[in-house]
Amino acid sequence: MKKAPTLEDVAREAGVSTASVSRYLNMPDLVRPLRKEKIEAAIAALGYVPHGAARALASQRTHTIGAVIPTLDNAIFARGVQSFQRRLHADSFTLLLASFDYDLEDEVRQVDALLTRGVDALLLVGCMHSPKIYERLDKKGLPYVHTWAFDRSGDKPCVGFDNRLAARRAASYLIDIGHSAVALIAGITDGNDRASERAAGVREALEERGLALLPEYYIEKPYDVSEGRSAMRQLLAQDVPPTAVICGNDVLALGALLECQARGVSVPRDISITGFDDLPLTSHLQPSLTTLHVPAGEMGRRAAEYLLARLGDVPMPDSTELEVGLIVRGTTAPPGRQK
Repeated sequence: MKKAPTLEDVAREAGVSTASVSRYLNMPDLVRPLRKEKIEAAIAALGYVPHGAARALASQRTHTIGAVIPTLDNAIFARGVQSFQRRLHADSFTLLLASFDYDLEDEVRQVDALLTRGVDALLLVGCMHSPKIYERLDKKGLPYVHTWAFDRSGDKPCVGFDNRLAARRAASYLIDIGHSAVALIAGITDGNDRASERAAGVREALEERGLALLPEYYIEKPYDVSEGRSAMRQLLAQDVPPTAVICGNDVLALGALLECQARGVSVPRDISITGFDDLPLTSHLQPSLTTLHVPAGEMGRRAAEYLLARLGDVPMPDSTELEVGLIVRGTTAPPGRQK
């Protein structure tokens, strides 16, 4: 078996000292451009791969950052994580990814696994987590950031948005165009602060206008197309069905729309539907989906920049609030009116 090239081989090939090669691997910005080019050419020619453990011992860093997300099934998380990883890669950091299926105790186990592997920082989704996670992070002095939510108390570093305010915007829009019988197909709120905040926002918007979210108009479902269909079947079976349905995310909204189409219920003439996320497919549906645009790509990039700044001792605000905009499309209209 051919012996793997070593750091000494790279130094010899480039005509520089081993210290220069080591400096290039750990602090490339401190290496002069001409010398950097020689080292990069030697690494490419030899096929040299730095030994991660050795680099970590030398720098006290593994150049890896962890992200723990609720699920791999939702495309909105994929978009945010992709942007997060792309920004990390630009600074030569590697992403380690774990998911916990909305189980907060399993999230603790996943965080422990990433900490065991020596991640330098951590991305979390939402602001509701077991105290055990914060105890572990504080003990290690590890930077972390919350995403997909915004903590107005200022106690937690976050790059995210106000879920309650966004849901209020959707509900207020429906009321403004004449809907008073508004239903909500929410995500499961237990252990999910984003879902519970969205539900609270809908209730607040209705109450401010002298309306109420009736018990029979409130359904919690896992984020799945078939669950969205099931919830819409339940709403359509009511003696007086709602004229508008707000869905906790686009996946539930897609299921609700498909169920209406299967039953010959016209959207938006008979019933209006809104989603939350603005997945790419939503603009291509017939009719296209009215939804709330979550800037997942920007959120992922900014979360990465925050953690990189913390690791580099660069000053940066602990909180960044992003705007979630309402995108009005073809699934909503005043009650009883074809759009």
